[in-house]
Amino acid sequence: MKYGFIGVGTLAEAIIDGLIGTKLSVDSVIVSPRNAQLSARLAARHGVVTIASDNQAVVDNSDMVFIAVRPQVVESVLTRLKFPKGQHVVSLVAATSTQKLRSWVGSDTILTQAIPLPFVSARQGVTAVHPPTPEVCTVFAALGSCAPIETEEELEVAGVASALMGPFFGMLEQVSEWLELKGMEPVVAHSYLAHMYTSLAGVAARSPQSAFSDLRREYSTDGGINELFFDTFQRLGGGSALIGALEEVHARIRQSQS
Repeated sequence: MKYGFIGVGTLAEAIIDGLIGTKLSVDSVIVSPRNAQLSARLAARHGVVTIASDNQAVVDNSDMVFIAVRPQVVESVLTRLKFPKGQHVVSLVAATSTQKLRSWVGSDTILTQAIPLPFVSARQGVTAVHPPTPEVCTVFAALGSCAPIETEEELEVAGVASALMGPFFGMLEQVSEWLELKGMEPVVAHSYLAHMYTSLAGVAARSPQSAFSDLRREYSTDGGINELFFDTFQRLGGGSALIGALEEVHARIRQSQS
């Protein structure tokens, strides 16, 4: 398979780095020349990576093209290109509707939208894929796991959930600062929290049939401190703030797509 990337930033780099180490057949990876420094680094790092003369050259020399440009420029980039019939076009562009993308890449292409996360560089994490095209799901399954998304509405809310990365680290930041205030060494606080959350995520991943509410109760002794923490968090408005933030992000995504 020949892979191409139009737009070379953090996500494209992560996919390419992860892709090279998989068991997938990677005949070549061709990248656009726009980000000259990063493109050059990728070409130096991986022998199969070459830099195209322009974006059309990426399209012409690829079986599967990943679109990784900013939402503000995606229309101007795609409408200048001619995609051949049957080519796989994978859009990584946030907050852009399927209808708009289809009008720009043509009706004869196999269009897929995906929401990869930076962890794909280490072949970890999950990527939401809509529609779950077998060829594209195979790629992202090799880069961690593929979440098959059947509707554009589901993809929208998956995009909202991907905004939890910053808040996740923000919560760790606040708890770590509290632990340090109470006398714990910063390096110990960091290690303690990182390993605890890694273990908890592992429990959830190994328990796909268990509702999160069931896991919460399982890990909260009746009358114990975990139950107290959750009840207090809810009483002080933590749950409402979380839902409110999700709704605000969702509204922004919908506004961007209109």
